[in-house]
Amino acid sequence: MAIIDLVEWNDATNDIFAWKFGDNKNNNLSTFTQLIVRESQEAVLFSNGKRLGKFGPGRHTLNTENLPLLRNFFGIPFGGKNPFMAEVWFVNKAAPLTIDWHTDTMRFRDPEYGEMVPLYAKGRYGLKVDNAEKFLEILVSVNIKFTSRELTDHFLGPLISKTKSSIIAFMSANQVGITTISARLDDLSGFIKEPLKEFWEEYGMLLTGFYITSVDLDTSTADGQKISAALSDRSAQNIAGYTWQQKQGFNVANNALSGGGDMGILGAAAMTGMLGGGGGMGQAMMSPPQQAGMMPNQIPASGRKEVFCSKCSKKYSTTSNFCPFCGNKYNPCPRCGSDNMEGSKRCVSCGTALESMQQAGGFGNVCSRCGQTVALNIKFCPGCGNKLG
Repeated sequence: MAIIDLVEWNDATNDIFAWKFGDNKNNNLSTFTQLIVRESQEAVLFSNGKRLGKFGPGRHTLNTENLPLLRNFFGIPFGGKNPFMAEVWFVNKAAPLTIDWHTDTMRFRDPEYGEMVPLYAKGRYGLKVDNAEKFLEILVSVNIKFTSRELTDHFLGPLISKTKSSIIAFMSANQVGITTISARLDDLSGFIKEPLKEFWEEYGMLLTGFYITSVDLDTSTADGQKISAALSDRSAQNIAGYTWQQKQGFNVANNALSGGGDMGILGAAAMTGMLGGGGGMGQAMMSPPQQAGMMPNQIPASGRKEVFCSKCSKKYSTTSNFCPFCGNKYNPCPRCGSDNMEGSKRCVSCGTALESMQQAGGFGNVCSRCGQTVALNIKFCPGCGNKLG
């Protein structure tokens, strides 16, 4: 068996954490072997599972002066080109290796909708070897190299488990839902980084960065596809200014027209009237009774006890004139009581036209006693008689 006199690692990639010189059959070194360790590398020698020594960047001659355990293991005297059996592992301690990660499906009860929704998260993290001896003793076995792909596969189970539980814990504690989590990705990344940092330190690794790039609905599931379609439909309704009930009326009218005959025509005419397209029976059905002090076509919203803020999306009582979380003024819809942004032309929930109210000087007041919405020029609540400030 030949005796090796030069040991080095010419690393041409940045995807390998550790690499073993030679193979399991060719590890016969001599006491004058030249060990070359490049910048950002460390070399660790093992024999029979025992660590002989560690070497930093530079050129080293292997002998009993820098490897005192050689005499104990092999009884090698000073001088002479004495052979000994050992493995030489090189560890990459260069810039952090960036690794992509993703979770499988997570189930989370959304605080806005009160239902379980399927989530999917992905991101990137950076790792570098901090303690070469610990890393090699725990992770490296019979392989001749250890790549980022092998590291990811090795820790996939515990990594994903810790990441998923941390995401759910953060979203639940902060009442963050699927429509607002994108604005909290930096906070979420910082929250998860600390427990993962301790996890990697046990294996001699340093977590240099952890980033969540997205937390979205998992549309690979059937319920995820339905929820995604419902959210898209809701956004279209808010932008176009029509309600879910009106959309159903449009569908009924279209079906009636496509049915043909007198009943189809009568059905379409009735539905058109119900949607505000004409007078007669439809108009009578859609026009609510006018109450004292209320604007035309206004329905009291006294049944609504809580509302979602149009600015921060957090829920608060309708008896408040301002959102207690962000200070945004409560601008209630006179029909359903939903909060709307200043300047909105239609209510985001029911589609009621708000332009006439803006021309009158505002959205209206909310009675602090019963929660009923009334016009700005009313001094006393028509529902309970409470004086309005």
